[in-house]
Amino acid sequence: MASPSDGLSGSPADGPSDSPFRHENTARDEAPQFVLPLVVRIEKAEPPARTDALETAARAVLEILGDERSLAEGEWSQAMRDWQDARIRKVVRRARGAEWRKASALEGITVTGQAAEVRVFPPVPLDGWPKELAKLQVSGTDLDDPEPPAAPDLAWPVLWLSPDVDMSAGKAMAQAGHGAQLAWWELSEADRKAWREAGFPLSVRTAEPAQWQKLTVSGLPVVRDAGFTEIAPGSCTVVADHPSLRG
Repeated sequence: MASPSDGLSGSPADGPSDSPFRHENTARDEAPQFVLPLVVRIEKAEPPARTDALETAARAVLEILGDERSLAEGEWSQAMRDWQDARIRKVVRRARGAEWRKASALEGITVTGQAAEVRVFPPVPLDGWPKELAKLQVSGTDLDDPEPPAAPDLAWPVLWLSPDVDMSAGKAMAQAGHGAQLAWWELSEADRKAWREAGFPLSVRTAEPAQWQKLTVSGLPVVRDAGFTEIAPGSCTVVADHPSLRG
């Protein structure tokens, strides 16, 4: 199975020419490549629901983006800058039992959902993973929702997934993280602060086909996959629908 690893490649049409969300080759491809590791806890007896895992992964990305250690001269700031100067890659791996405990001992942030737990770590070089994370599996992240998720609260951000692209849960977690990150980048400092202080509420849902057609031309941020794994390069995977970005 292909690794749930991604590099962002799409952007709004008026984005900067060297945006990490553009799909053509840019100077970012020449920079040293880093990756943001995410580990989802999947215990055999009690795996999390798929939507819960996706939403928790998206919030984990936001938590590290807004963490004081990632900003200014914080201890993670250089790694975060190096990562964002190149393609914005994310890799989702799974852990349980002792593996999860070892991963949790590493520097990072654990974010919990209804039942899901996701730990996000400062970016690492593409070929420089800590051994505790490098040995974790990237397959086996296929999760299900025991019942259809409720309609999202449109007062808060919704990350709409494409109904046309079939993704494993791990891949979808990375894509949801991309959508959350693109929304974060588009917001004003005041809107970022308000979202952070509210605890980064958000929903992840799959759009209906007709709705998806409208979303992709709405002017909202669109994530286009770089095509490293699972799906074709340039595929539209997520529209980041934050209330402050709606026209």
